[in-house]
Amino acid sequence: MSYVINTMTNLVSQTGFAFLKPGNFIMVVVALIFLYLAIVKQYEPLLLVPISFGMLLVNLYPPIMQEGGLLHYFYLLDEWSILPSLIFLGVGALTDFGPLIANPKSFLLGAAAQFGIYAAYFLAIFLQFPDKAAAAISIIGGADGPTSIFLAGKLGQTKYMGPIAVAAYSYMSLVPIIQPPIMKLLTTEEERKIKMEQLRPVSKTEKILFPIIVTIVVCLVLPTTAPLVGMLMLGNLFRESGVVKQLSDTASNALMYIVVIILGTSVGATTSAEAFLNVSTIKIVVLGLVAFSVGTASGVLFGKLMCKLTHGKVNPLIGAAGVSAVPMAARVAQKVGAEEDSSNFLLMHAMGPNVAGVIGTAVAAGIFMAIFGV
Repeated sequence: MSYVINTMTNLVSQTGFAFLKPGNFIMVVVALIFLYLAIVKQYEPLLLVPISFGMLLVNLYPPIMQEGGLLHYFYLLDEWSILPSLIFLGVGALTDFGPLIANPKSFLLGAAAQFGIYAAYFLAIFLQFPDKAAAAISIIGGADGPTSIFLAGKLGQTKYMGPIAVAAYSYMSLVPIIQPPIMKLLTTEEERKIKMEQLRPVSKTEKILFPIIVTIVVCLVLPTTAPLVGMLMLGNLFRESGVVKQLSDTASNALMYIVVIILGTSVGATTSAEAFLNVSTIKIVVLGLVAFSVGTASGVLFGKLMCKLTHGKVNPLIGAAGVSAVPMAARVAQKVGAEEDSSNFLLMHAMGPNVAGVIGTAVAAGIFMAIFGV
């Protein structure tokens, strides 16, 4: 009889129920909500499906993130900054920097949108986060998941990496919901109707030289950004050189999607109940929203300033695209402008600040690393 009881006890202890606590059930529900948003509402499903499924796995079977578990080894690639850098390689291979080259003033709009990062940094310090943690949290304001993960790893803030990454990717997914009210609040109907002049053609030589020059300048000024900016520009050089089509296709398709699967599931797996259900997580989510909102607002306000200085030649809406959520933020600028005038085509103008924002967020991360001597 005792043999039967022991056997049954062992079987029960090996089921998933043996690992679960009340907090795990809460996180399972959150994961199911995220899956619903990704699949039914189609909120950035390429990001949200792997993230929410990783969240589901770790809360059903926590040992999967412990040493020896599959997702633990996925996560090490996040900590070592390998996956964020490979994401930037793919982004570079997908990105056309032509609008930025044609209108270099877009760099200013991309820089202005980074103000939210620094505002969030000081607010995090005020909320008594350690300085390195505050820096890692503030990068959420760029709506750039890979850079957020990269900086958190470099600054040794792995205990905050889960909430930071989930917040950053969530706000990337929610760009079409968060940005339009801010954009409409800060602009007039007349400003939203401004039509911008067609951008000049950009030569192939310019497109080839751009990634090389940016890499040299940025890496000499802020060498700590070399993994991100270097991979971004290498991917873009693959695209623009025209002589390595196979490498460009691989970086922008197969490699990119493999990395997204590994990165997404490992990021989602950092959201165990113990790590996620606490006051710090709530603060991080709120700080991320503040940072992203301030970044959007500062981009729009700088766009208004440029509109005044150019006597109405710049539509302020494109300033909101200065956050580095590519190409979602540019599409939002196009959509909001088209709501006022369906013939107004702002997408290519907005892509300039948008890709400048990618570089700007990476540079902001590099500045923090330089400050802390990493």
